[in-house]
Amino acid sequence: MPGIFRPGIENMNRSQTNKLVFVTQSPIHGLGLFAALPLAAGQLIGEYEGPEVSDDGTHVLWIEDDISNSWTGFDGKNEMRFMNHADEPNAEMDGLKCYALCDIEPGTEITIDYGWDES
Repeated sequence: MPGIFRPGIENMNRSQTNKLVFVTQSPIHGLGLFAALPLAAGQLIGEYEGPEVSDDGTHVLWIEDDISNSWTGFDGKNEMRFMNHADEPNAEMDGLKCYALCDIEPGTEITIDYGWDES
């Protein structure tokens, strides 16, 4: 596609539907999610998709319900499952939706804070 920066396209998840991102080798860990187009601060990058699960797993995203103070896991099945952790992320999750925290250039890995407590 003209105008879309996609290094490592040979490694990209072929079932991907989100044209804003692509999946390829990450310098952080394994595969990562990268911007295919310029993303603006506050822009919706994508939505984490997958069935609800009660057991943890490699691509399970845990969402807290503030009202009931309970957690629900979602086993990622789309390209959003390849987001890696960063202490200073460039994106954040709001429920199952992921938004850019700052402008993100094409070819930049999209990262979130997994919320690990290092203490």
